[in-house]
Amino acid sequence: MDRTEPYYAVIFTSGRTEGDKGYADMARSMERLAKEQPGFLGMESARETIGITVSYWESMQAIAHWKQQTDHLLAQKKGIADWYSWYKVRVCLVERSYAFEK
Repeated sequence: MDRTEPYYAVIFTSGRTEGDKGYADMARSMERLAKEQPGFLGMESARETIGITVSYWESMQAIAHWKQQTDHLLAQKKGIADWYSWYKVRVCLVERSYAFEK
């Protein structure tokens, strides 16, 4: 993701419950849907003992719009009911970033 600062990062960390219960399909669906949202800049994700997904957004307004998107609201409810034993969300302003790539 190439972007001039500042922009926002939403950091979602989570612990999963046992079993898939439709989680993988919903995760793919939410990633596709997020990419269609105004103000979406990119996403990075990893899962080992805990899951970490960082999504990048142009503005706080774009983040608020995504949080209230109808299908995303459904996924949030399913997450609480079926998929997560815990989660944390952090919203950060990215003022500086740099990268290395070979």
